[in-house]
Amino acid sequence: ALSGLLHDGMTISAGGFGLCGIPELLIDAIVDSGVKDLTIASNNCGVDGFGLGKLLDTRQIRKMISSYVGENAEFMRQYLSGELELEFNPQGTLAERMRAGGSGIPGFYTKTGVGTQIAEGKEVKIFDGEEYILERGIVSDLAIVKAWKADDTGNLVFRKTARNFNPPAAMSGRICVVEVEEIVERGSLDPDHIHLPGIYVHRIIQGDHEKRIEKVTTRKREEA
Repeated sequence: ALSGLLHDGMTISAGGFGLCGIPELLIDAIVDSGVKDLTIASNNCGVDGFGLGKLLDTRQIRKMISSYVGENAEFMRQYLSGELELEFNPQGTLAERMRAGGSGIPGFYTKTGVGTQIAEGKEVKIFDGEEYILERGIVSDLAIVKAWKADDTGNLVFRKTARNFNPPAAMSGRICVVEVEEIVERGSLDPDHIHLPGIYVHRIIQGDHEKRIEKVTTRKREEA
């Protein structure tokens, strides 16, 4: 599915939130390819040894455009030691940057981040007496996303939390490759239930997924 698409120094948008809805099979293929100096736009970078964390272990990532660092010790270590460049984005801003790039919008103004490090070096404008900062839309060379179902034209349905970053990530890629749990017959998806139309999707693969839980939290069973 990634044949002919990967090259050193490219920018990749990756869907998922924590370990929910991550394109784990495509990530493994990128690891195996050996491509390097990558810029990855994703909410986070998986966990140690799984998801995008595998690309940190192999030193294939040069820069992360990301919102959250805390679940990955290697992510923190590389950033704090200066081995990894990091562009912090609030989660809503990152999602909108992806969506905007996919919609042909080169930039937008937001109040989020005004007066913080997020605003450093960014253009500021006043609207209705309030400061807003300019954020650029993200257009990546490749988008890799995970969906629940797809038909053979690329219409996608996401399941629950996996819907948050996957649709905007898919939109932002010049080429979008999707891995799905199930490919269904054309016409079997209710048009009102399609979350992302196939116009954004270029390649689809179906596979088995580990569905690892990021944090297992349990409690003792209460006695009856």
